[in-house]
Amino acid sequence: MYTENNYITANYIAKNKLLNGYQLSKLHTFEVAARHCSFAMAAEELSITPSAVSHRINGLEDELGFKLFQRFHRKIELTAEGQRVFWALKSSLEYLNQEIFEIKNQELTGSLTVYSRPSIAQCWLVPKLATFSELYPSITLNILTGNENVNFRGYGIDLAIYFDDKTPEKLSCQHLMNESIVPVCSPEYAKKFDLCGHPENLKLCTLLHDKQAWGYDTDTDEWSMWARHFGISLEETKRGMGFDRSDLAIIAAINHGGIAMGRKKLVTKRLENNELVSPFPEMEVQCAQRYYISTLSSRECPKINAFIEWLKSEVNE
Repeated sequence: MYTENNYITANYIAKNKLLNGYQLSKLHTFEVAARHCSFAMAAEELSITPSAVSHRINGLEDELGFKLFQRFHRKIELTAEGQRVFWALKSSLEYLNQEIFEIKNQELTGSLTVYSRPSIAQCWLVPKLATFSELYPSITLNILTGNENVNFRGYGIDLAIYFDDKTPEKLSCQHLMNESIVPVCSPEYAKKFDLCGHPENLKLCTLLHDKQAWGYDTDTDEWSMWARHFGISLEETKRGMGFDRSDLAIIAAINHGGIAMGRKKLVTKRLENNELVSPFPEMEVQCAQRYYISTLSSRECPKINAFIEWLKSEVNE
């Protein structure tokens, strides 16, 4: 007997089933109709009748469980759902065409999208990119930044550079470089609070925190880890300022806003040119976190491998 529960289960399966190969031809028809916003023009391009286009779209809508177009007397318009499907389909076709183009052109050409933590990009990666462009002039780099672990496929990302003590699941990860932390500030700030060689004077200072150092809520973890390592109490230090990026804390330090916890790989040049000083240079702590490269496990591409090899060569410079 076909009960109400059977109906609910069947209805759920119909609404949540994934696309299959049979629907690809209908998606092609939808892409053409959405691009022209006309069943008649789609029919002309596909060399079929407008009614055949309409029939295919109706069938696809039934199978998906939602409307792709709003029908009016003399025109059609994409629904909100239709716009989302069209965008996803258009992005997938562009990605596929890019892959085919790269295969035909020996793959060391075309675009490469790199995602990075903002501070790594600003302080370490971007200043080095000119050398990569000289080596591979046919590769167009797109640099995206953010603090979250992103969906590679959803954003068209080829590889990511992260800083953490754990790696994302379902991704292939390679070690890039280790990191250590040490307090840094402007020479003027160090002189004002007599910091050089006197960590006890930190209680007089404003501590600058990267509150998303390796996650969304690391808060004062960098300073706390450093202080615990050297048996220093920061309880008397009342003033603080928080940022969501390490490089912003560093910029505040350069401009005498306080003392920041500097990541050595990211502040070395600023120390060398005396924008920053390390008042306690011997009080450096090796981080449990490290920089690493992530790629899709199934993604094999010469241009990705070329970029990874270049990154590693820059670490060894």
